[in-house]
Amino acid sequence: MYMKGPLNPDLPLKNPFTMLGAMSGTSCDGLDLAIVDFETDTHQKITYQLRAATTVPFPPHIAQQLPLLTTLATANLLAFDAYFGRWMGQEILKFMASTGIAGVQAIASHGHTVFHQPEKGFTLQIGAGAHIQAVTQLPVICDFRAQDVALGGQGAPLVPIGDQLLFDDFDGCLNLGGFSNLSFSQNGERLAMDLCPVNVVLNVLAQKLGHSYDADGALAAAGAVCLPLLDALQNLEFYQRPGPKSLGVEWVAQNIHPLLETFGALPTQDLLRTYTEHVALQISATLQNLGLQKILVTGGGTFNRFLMHRLEALFGHPIPPADTNLIHFKEALIFALLGYLRLQGKTNVLCSVTGSSRNHSAGVIYL
Repeated sequence: MYMKGPLNPDLPLKNPFTMLGAMSGTSCDGLDLAIVDFETDTHQKITYQLRAATTVPFPPHIAQQLPLLTTLATANLLAFDAYFGRWMGQEILKFMASTGIAGVQAIASHGHTVFHQPEKGFTLQIGAGAHIQAVTQLPVICDFRAQDVALGGQGAPLVPIGDQLLFDDFDGCLNLGGFSNLSFSQNGERLAMDLCPVNVVLNVLAQKLGHSYDADGALAAAGAVCLPLLDALQNLEFYQRPGPKSLGVEWVAQNIHPLLETFGALPTQDLLRTYTEHVALQISATLQNLGLQKILVTGGGTFNRFLMHRLEALFGHPIPPADTNLIHFKEALIFALLGYLRLQGKTNVLCSVTGSSRNHSAGVIYL
């Protein structure tokens, strides 16, 4: 059954309410799953307990297919959407059984982004929620971005409302994943934006050297900065635009990869070193311009020691390490929160962040 409205729009869900969040990021490194208990007190303050989390590696046939989805014919893409949803449902069942945690009441799935072109009015995340629901027999909330795009927004980033509700003791929250994005409060309003591509580029370069990723940033650290390439990266038009703004893999394909190919005669380690410096410069400049100091940094990029070293040096403030589970699973945790809010008909997307016409409660619900 497909339902447009909340399960219970008038009353809060029973405390604690147990959600499972599922997230597949642009880095294509696996499916993040997190089981989270949420409680809402009488003052509407939400607290959470992350009870279990894991990353399910993509089997080779899925890992190889994900980067190619933008090239598929429509029928093949729809077939893969259904297949990926069933695979997600099966992995969710295995994970729940392995934890021994009973009582998961609903699943919030971000899915995997294939197309994201809000300026043209569309975004697409695959991993069909109807198939996840059919496999798991649990309510599924999915397709969180489309409504915001329809309301004139960027459809991203969606995590900032979780930063506001769960991590408001930090000046800002920075995620280093396939892309870097930042959320922060200013004049009582939550703001956010994508900053620059990170692992979606660094991983491709590392793979040219036979590595799936640049462990600890060691490959980049052995290279040299190419100043002409760095200047060209720094001067890309996207970086001159004010927020809110968001990035997608199409933008990377059209802007970053052709630029790197222009400098293709350089050693790949030099390309890695230069691009790492570009990331550190873009992020540190934004943090400094906004006057932020106490930052929560999460996402897989935090394990890139060389990137973090360059970022901290340019930023000029210490960046204490976050809890390891939070680094790995913050996005899955927050998508579980978005589902929790959606089931109550509460705002889970902020127009101040995405640029849409109003705050709203987003997500399709399958029962």
